[in-house]
Amino acid sequence: GKGDFSRDFTYIDNVIQMNELAMLTDNPEAINTVYNTAVGDRTTLNDLTHYLKEFLSAYDEKIKDVEILHGPERIGDIPHSLASIEKAQKLLNYQPTHKISEGLEEAVAWYWENL
Repeated sequence: GKGDFSRDFTYIDNVIQMNELAMLTDNPEAINTVYNTAVGDRTTLNDLTHYLKEFLSAYDEKIKDVEILHGPERIGDIPHSLASIEKAQKLLNYQPTHKISEGLEEAVAWYWENL
């Protein structure tokens, strides 16, 4: 597609936090239930690639000139997805610590330095 489809991408630190909260809760309403582990915000694929280019080009300027190629939309693909995190906020006091842009910036720095 054109890159304008969106998802509720989340960062690994949010996932870890959710798992720890669910594992350690003593709230009887919170036990043996399912939660959406997300950030509660939509990010388009264009935004995602923009973030990656921005953060990676800090290490290699040529990356900012990489052309983004769009392909055909996939049949049956859902244009927009946004997870409700209200249940986890209420029962587990879940508060995401990272928007996807912040998480990607940390991840890119770590990967660039370590791999």
